[in-house]
Amino acid sequence: AVEETELLQKLYHLLEAKGFQARMEGVELVQDLCKNSPQLISTNIAQIFDYFVLRISDSHKKVKQRVLDMLAEITGALKDALNPVIIGLVEGITKNRNSKDPRVRGA
Repeated sequence: AVEETELLQKLYHLLEAKGFQARMEGVELVQDLCKNSPQLISTNIAQIFDYFVLRISDSHKKVKQRVLDMLAEITGALKDALNPVIIGLVEGITKNRNSKDPRVRGA
């Protein structure tokens, strides 16, 4: 339990970091945890996605693009565990449909 708590704290810190590379690392960590520790993600979905959803509107387009691309992958892995956070995800994605960047808009 202590290891999981420390891992989650690291994840939250990365997703909130000032540097875009650290935020990208946080996004990649979410993906890794979805593949290798889906139970950890499912158990903490609301807290994790409070931070993760913010990256959908990230100021750096590489971070934003990676999050949007990754959502298709993790949606299949998490399935019903996403129910508590689906509204926030849809809102974040909808806002990006208006993006001027065609890669972000098309993701």
